[in-house]
Amino acid sequence: MADRAALEDLVRVQGERVRGLKQQKASAEQIEEEVAKLLKLKAQLGPDEGKPKFVLKTPKGTRDYSPRQMAVREKVFDVIISCFKRHGAEVIDTPVFELKETLTGKYGEDSKLIYDLKDQGGELLSLRYDLTVPFARYLAMNKLTNIKRYHIAKVYRRDNPAMTRGRYREFYQCDFDIAGQFDPMLPDAECLKIMCEILSSLQIGDFLVKVNDRRILDGMFAICGVPDSKFRTICSSVDKLDKVSWEEVKNEMVGEKGLAPEVADRIGDYVQQHGGVSLVEQLLQDPKLSQNKQALEGLGDLKLLFEYLTLFGIADKISFDLSLARGLDYYTGVIYEAVLLQPPARAGEEPLGVGSVAAGGRYDGLVGMFDPKGRKVPCVGLSIGVERIFSIVEQRLEALEEKVRTTETQVLVASAQKKLLEERLKLVSELWDAGIKAELLYKKNPKLLNQLQYCEETGIPLVAIIGEQELKDGVIKLRSVASREEVDVRREDLVEEIKRRTSQPLCIC
Repeated sequence: MADRAALEDLVRVQGERVRGLKQQKASAEQIEEEVAKLLKLKAQLGPDEGKPKFVLKTPKGTRDYSPRQMAVREKVFDVIISCFKRHGAEVIDTPVFELKETLTGKYGEDSKLIYDLKDQGGELLSLRYDLTVPFARYLAMNKLTNIKRYHIAKVYRRDNPAMTRGRYREFYQCDFDIAGQFDPMLPDAECLKIMCEILSSLQIGDFLVKVNDRRILDGMFAICGVPDSKFRTICSSVDKLDKVSWEEVKNEMVGEKGLAPEVADRIGDYVQQHGGVSLVEQLLQDPKLSQNKQALEGLGDLKLLFEYLTLFGIADKISFDLSLARGLDYYTGVIYEAVLLQPPARAGEEPLGVGSVAAGGRYDGLVGMFDPKGRKVPCVGLSIGVERIFSIVEQRLEALEEKVRTTETQVLVASAQKKLLEERLKLVSELWDAGIKAELLYKKNPKLLNQLQYCEETGIPLVAIIGEQELKDGVIKLRSVASREEVDVRREDLVEEIKRRTSQPLCIC
């Protein structure tokens, strides 16, 4: 072993010498000579079969979650799920991978981001890209025509991740969808209400929900002179207006996608407009747009939608934005996207959008693509961008230096003297059986100070202390960790007293 250690040191020193010569731009002959020495030393060292060499890292675009991060995540999920349930949703689950043909042709230009799996026993498979297409397949396969469901699960995209901004290759989606034939805009309005309720409850900052309609977009493209074959690709370009300037989008349309400059200019006149119901009414009077049947239907529905949003008390959070395009191919009607707002740099300026945190829309034709007889099931839904929300909440907690509890333990069972392990085990078992979240230290005779310090470090609010005198008197000393106050509680009353003192919900964000 000593010889091997000496050789490893020689290899390390020689490796540093080679790197130093390369940095100094030494002659090729000199570097070659030293590299040969290094290789000779490595050959003498031989393979170290006892130490397999592997890189300790997560794959690109993925991450681990620490207990602290998971505590934040669970709190966010609780807020979202309670809202979904409040609105009467059922929950489903689907496989993490689908037949490749199920996903193909549903995502427009984003189809290149689908993860394909190697051939497994004759089936060509892909990891799911979102939860909407699997939901449509589920409806068609089970011949369902009516369901209100939510689904929270991981999806996969072969994207270039920007993990600091909450963009990953593996990430959670939280979807809520209403499937079925209903009167216009009622389910759509409820989806927008749910989106606003969740974002308000999470307290992550001011937000704005942009709405548009694919029929208005298609009608606008038609009257501007966009060829039918270019509708979807031009739609994809327009969808970038929240990230880049109109000039860059126009250059892409004309330079890369072959659109005539005058057609692009006509599109620009429309897509740079945004407002409320007054803009809807203005466009209903537009001499060109009002002549297009599709656009007219979309504008009529948006006018009705704003009426319902006013009744729901959220119209002030909604902006009709003609640049919103949502690049996915399956949308057929209303589309929407929630963005967080950054306070304006100077007084009088409009707040800036700093990133999408939720999105959705109507997709009436997707289920029919899977049904053998082409039967359509109208659907509308939303997806909460939880990864970006996690990033925002984590950053806020770090900035505030807030302590996050990673357990829900209500009480630590402790002893004040030695030789009381059996009594501690009996008491903690009683508490567990009564549904109390309790812990004890895994030492026979722990010092009381160490037990109290453990409670302070982990945020456990109460300590149930057993001592010889307490055992004689039939009581347990219950100590509040925060106030350090102690009271004797009769053993038979202990469970109720712990429940009473810890009934307040734990808040971590």
